[in-house]
Amino acid sequence: MQNTKRAKIFSVVNQKGGVGKTTTSINLATAFAAIKKKVLIIDIDPQGNASTGFGIEQSQRQKTIYEVLIGECDIKEAIIPTKIPNLKIITSTVDLSACEIELIDIEHREYLLRRSLKKIIHDFDCILIDCPPSLGILTVNSLAASDSVLIPMQCEFFSLEGLSHLLTTLSLVKENLNHHLTIGGIILTMHDRRNKLTEQVEVDVRSFLKDKVFKHIIPRNVRLSEAPSHGLPGIIYDPKCLGSVAYIRLAKEILQKVKIGE
Repeated sequence: MQNTKRAKIFSVVNQKGGVGKTTTSINLATAFAAIKKKVLIIDIDPQGNASTGFGIEQSQRQKTIYEVLIGECDIKEAIIPTKIPNLKIITSTVDLSACEIELIDIEHREYLLRRSLKKIIHDFDCILIDCPPSLGILTVNSLAASDSVLIPMQCEFFSLEGLSHLLTTLSLVKENLNHHLTIGGIILTMHDRRNKLTEQVEVDVRSFLKDKVFKHIIPRNVRLSEAPSHGLPGIIYDPKCLGSVAYIRLAKEILQKVKIGE
C-alpha cells in the first residue's frame, strides 16, 4: 500500500546573519523528534553550522547537500543519522559556496532541491531546511521546495528593515516559483526583557504582522550559545534552561498551527 503521508517542509530563513536561524533549526528539529516525529534537517548553509551543532565531524560529511544539488549523488545517499533518535541530517561543507557559480547555467536551477525532495517526501513527517544568511540560489532553492517559512528575527531596530525586504522576496518567490509557499510565522529571538528597545520592536512587529508572530519568544540565553560547542542541541545539552524551555513551547505552538505527520 502506497504511503500517502507527506512531509511538511519548512525553510528557516532570514537574509540577516546572527539572528538564531541555526539554533532555531536544530532545537525545533530535536523537539519534533522527541515526540516521535520522523525529522530530516537539511543544512544548506556553506558554513555548515547545523551539521556542527549536531556534532557531525568533517570526516563524516562525505556526501552532502552540495553533491546532491550538482547531481553527483542521490539525496537518499546523503542522509545520515544524528545522535538524536528519529532525527537525520543532510550535512554541508564550505564546498557548497561554489554552487552559486556552478549552477548558474543549469536550466530550472531554482527547482533542483524540490526535485530531489520528491524522492524522500514520504519518508519523513517533517523536513527543516537551515538556510544561509543571504537570498541567493541556495535560499531560493529552499523556498521553491518548501510549504512554509519560519523567520527567526532578532529583537532589534535594524531587523525591522531586513524583515520588510525579506517579505518582498517571499512574495516574489510565491508569485514566480512556488504558489503554495506560506509564512509559517515570525520567531522573535534573542529577546531581552531588560531592554526597552527590545520591547518596542516586539510591539511594532506584532502590530504589523499580527498572528503571523508566534506567541512564544526565545530569550537571550548563555546555555543555548554553549550547546553547539558540545555538538548538542540546546534542549539536549540543558533541557531546563530558559532557552530550551522556550523552544519546547514554540515547537508545541507550531504543532498546533501545522499538523505534522498526519
